[in-house]
Amino acid sequence: MSNATCPICHRPTDPQFRPFCSRHCADVDLGRWFSGTYRFPSFRQDNDEEQDEYRDREG
Repeated sequence: MSNATCPICHRPTDPQFRPFCSRHCADVDLGRWFSGTYRFPSFRQDNDEEQDEYRDREG
């Protein structure tokens, strides 16, 4: 038996909604991604050469 807990509410997980305990907690997590609550850091600068080359081709 697994001791895994839901990352949203910390109740035991349900295999059907893993790693969450319910559809509700899965939807809460998805909403956090959509709203920008969860983010990955970016080290790209606005003036990166690759970005400038893309703009030149599109322009």
